[in-house]
Amino acid sequence: MSRVKGGIMAQKRRRNILTQVKGYRFGRSKKKRQAREAIYHAQLHAFAHRKDKKNDFRSLWISRLNAALKLNGLRYSKFINTLQEKNIKLDRKVMSTLAKDRPGVFSRIILELR
Repeated sequence: MSRVKGGIMAQKRRRNILTQVKGYRFGRSKKKRQAREAIYHAQLHAFAHRKDKKNDFRSLWISRLNAALKLNGLRYSKFINTLQEKNIKLDRKVMSTLAKDRPGVFSRIILELR
């Protein structure tokens, strides 16, 4: 069997790695080994921060709801408890959007709960 040199495939692999690190600084954008290491770490952090983003948005929605509820003389904990007792299935994202963009509609929802 004849010997096959891997030059073309090695170039292709190197090119793929270096296109992923486009915009990185110094050796991480030019050297294959450093670039591969940079990709590995970047992917680890990206995964973790995608998970953190969900918690960040939930706390933002809760803060918005609490601010809107204080204007109407309620507390967040009492409001959520009342929603659960009356079996209303509006999530925090929808309610905070209503409170921010349509305060009249949100105040009508509060009046219905009382």
